Amino acid sequence: MLYLFDIFRKDEIILKETHGRTRSTAELFRRFAPYFKPYVPTLILDLFCASLTTICELALPVIVRYVMNLAQYNLSALTANLIVRLGVLYFVLRVIDTAGSYYMANIGHVMGAKIETDMRTTLFRHLQKLSFRYYANAKVGQLMARITSDLFDVTEFAHHCPEEFFIAGVKIVVSFAILLSVNVPLTLFTFAVLPIMLVCCYKFNRRMRETFKESRWQVGEINAQVEDSLLGIRVVKSFAREEAEEQKFAEGNERWLAIKKRNYFWMGGFQATTRAFDGLMNLVVLVLGCVFLLHGAIHPGDFVAYLLYVQTLLTSIRRIVEFMEQFQRGMTGIDRFLEIMDEQPDIINAPDAIPCEHVRGEVDFEDVSFSYEDDAGEVLGHINLHVDAGQNIAIVGPSGGGKTTLCNLIPRFYDVSSGCVKLDGVDVRKLQLHSLRSHIGVVQQDNYLFSGTVLHNIAYGRPEATREQIIEASKLAGAHEFISSLPNGYDTFIGERGVKLSGGQKQRISIARVFLKDPPVLILDEATSALDNESERLVQQSLEKLAHGRTVFTIAHRLTTIRGADKILVLTEDGIAEQGSHEELIAKGGIYKELYSMYSDMR
Repeated sequence: MLYLFDIFRKDEIILKETHGRTRSTAELFRRFAPYFKPYVPTLILDLFCASLTTICELALPVIVRYVMNLAQYNLSALTANLIVRLGVLYFVLRVIDTAGSYYMANIGHVMGAKIETDMRTTLFRHLQKLSFRYYANAKVGQLMARITSDLFDVTEFAHHCPEEFFIAGVKIVVSFAILLSVNVPLTLFTFAVLPIMLVCCYKFNRRMRETFKESRWQVGEINAQVEDSLLGIRVVKSFAREEAEEQKFAEGNERWLAIKKRNYFWMGGFQATTRAFDGLMNLVVLVLGCVFLLHGAIHPGDFVAYLLYVQTLLTSIRRIVEFMEQFQRGMTGIDRFLEIMDEQPDIINAPDAIPCEHVRGEVDFEDVSFSYEDDAGEVLGHINLHVDAGQNIAIVGPSGGGKTTLCNLIPRFYDVSSGCVKLDGVDVRKLQLHSLRSHIGVVQQDNYLFSGTVLHNIAYGRPEATREQIIEASKLAGAHEFISSLPNGYDTFIGERGVKLSGGQKQRISIARVFLKDPPVLILDEATSALDNESERLVQQSLEKLAHGRTVFTIAHRLTTIRGADKILVLTEDGIAEQGSHEELIAKGGIYKELYSMYSDMR
């Protein structure tokens, strides 16, 4: 049978992303166990009920053995009174079994659901802590699969795993003890089959775990591809690429099918092997039992009870076999859960981090260099810059010069590779993250709007704000008029990513959100570059109001929007190539004048 373990090796789909660090079953149990801690009383009662149902099940062969032996050797003792008492005893046992089964099916499952809820909460909280570096390489579809379907399998695992192994353990131990008391040689021959069966099951289980993990990974890939395609459905249709998207989906679906085929191959082998050993145990009992009966080494009543106990034992083994698919799904879910939990955020609060108080908005870059982990070269090299509180700084330059990266270092979306960034003279790494970011506002080219109402989106950065404060922020952003014209005003549902609004409307809602937050430091990352001229004019007016009295960093490709900046930086791959006011840089006749001339010609 060993050839079964190699038959699929040639055609196996290698999905390296699914493997990572291999975790043993013992490690998975050890790290999963703390989630049971709040529910130990429930678990203990659940296992107590499991023991009661097991005892009730094991009682029947004892009663049958007693009646059979009594009928064979002393039939007159089998009175009506005894039959009634045995019937009442068994009825009581069935009532206890029913009550225990109800508790296990109801409260036990609720315990599993609570553990799943706790794990999902922990996972989501951890995902919120992970930094931009992690999300730069992560796929949302994969994360969604881990936080939903993977953890759903953990519910069943958390409930059934302790029960099934506990019940199987009790049945095997009790059955072995009772069967030994009936006939020692027959019992030893019967149980000699078990170790061989366990070794084969272990080998199949290991292969099943691998294919379950690959299957989960591929489901995440399908989720990611579907999400990507549906979110970009307008682009898909505008380029008439429906067939290409269908083809990509079909390829992913076929890969999933290939993995499932291998999965079911190993599962089928696992079940067939256990059934073969099941039959072998029955064969041993039947043949040797008949031999022992023939030689008077076992009584007929004992043999009948023996058969019943063996069937009880085999039923337990079958339940474990049926549970193994669920077991492997649960272990895979826990493994994938731990893969994310083992990811450590690279942006964290220092042990002695302090809150930001009375922020003026003075920003300093002192010999700052930065590079991404997956990039061999520096994005920024030895940047030195002082920005006074309330100063308006514009940053221009060719794409890839590090303009957005430079601004991302202020709220610590990334940490510098060397040097330091200071806010009001304090290294931002020594400031509490939440406090730091609460004093910085960001308006991007494509600001994200959440599925919900206009009111909900504006209030996102300051949920305690009153409706009047939200309306006032909207007026300052030049958004109140168009919001009031919407079907339900501020309570209008704007769809996923604000799909029901125009680009200019979405941008003004984003600006209103920052107005409401009222931060002393503001970052405008190409906030108008994707807008038409009319929308740009309206948004630019809103931005000018927003910038008043704040320290502002403006990244712009439309150079006419930054002519009034206090200082303009020309950032290239070699660092800050030029800096000064618009007039000074034009008079200098360098890179900025060339860029400005090119932009003016294009207009």
